[in-house]
Amino acid sequence: MKKQQKAYLFALAAVLLWSTVATAFKFALKEVHFLILLFWSSFISFLALSAILFFSKSKLKIKYLDKKECLKNLLAGLLNPFLYYLVLFKAYSVLPAQEAMTLNYTWPVMLILLSWPFLGQKITAKGWVGITLCFAGIITISTHGDVLSFRFSNPTGDFLALGSSLIWALFWIWNIKSKTDDLIKLWLNFLTGSIASFIALCITPVSGIMNTNTIIPLIYIGLFEMSITFFLWLLALRNSKSTDKVSLLIFISPFLSLIFISLILQERLLPSTVPGIILIIIGISFRNISFSKKKINS
Repeated sequence: MKKQQKAYLFALAAVLLWSTVATAFKFALKEVHFLILLFWSSFISFLALSAILFFSKSKLKIKYLDKKECLKNLLAGLLNPFLYYLVLFKAYSVLPAQEAMTLNYTWPVMLILLSWPFLGQKITAKGWVGITLCFAGIITISTHGDVLSFRFSNPTGDFLALGSSLIWALFWIWNIKSKTDDLIKLWLNFLTGSIASFIALCITPVSGIMNTNTIIPLIYIGLFEMSITFFLWLLALRNSKSTDKVSLLIFISPFLSLIFISLILQERLLPSTVPGIILIIIGISFRNISFSKKKINS
């Protein structure tokens, strides 16, 4: 099988798995507090990444890891997975799955906006058009289609879901110049995330009963939202001739997510959801042509 074909298979597998996690989040959050979900999913992901790293060639690079790079990646774990999933899980606990999923999907827009001040990349006229379309989609979804009233259905939840996309964009910018092997980078991120989420769980008075209904979603999220799926996406990028060839497949994810949310959660899809997603995706499609040609110094 050719490398590009492998890239497409890895990417499609990752997209399919990521399309199920909105449903898995809601199942888990019905049973446990979001801090319990944060710790166990992070810890399970760390264990899975440790196993993957042990059997990969990347482990040979650990002894050559620069101390400053190591510290940088450990600190990045405070952004993702700790803060990112802390905010995202809280958003899912108070919003319908379709709303939280779609608003979280706006991270490429946040990336464009943050790249302006942090990376010195200017936004072109086409970029501003894309951003405007994305925010039109955000308002459509947040107001449940009652755009003219400008009354948000759940301002706190919407703020959290959008905040999670902002945190992800910050995490991406933090890592853009890192030369650490991607698998080692993820492993270090989840080491910090596991420790930080354990501390948060210890200092916060929460309770929850661990049973089959609880454990299965926790394991599923730890493996198929985080560790294994991240690794599949990494393999897709490594095998692809260019990132654009596989990155476009991510646009399938929100629509598949809506199917799972409707069929499995039996959550009634609002008439505003699909138009809102379409506006956001059209806006995101501008991201590859939104910057001026100013290069980033590496």
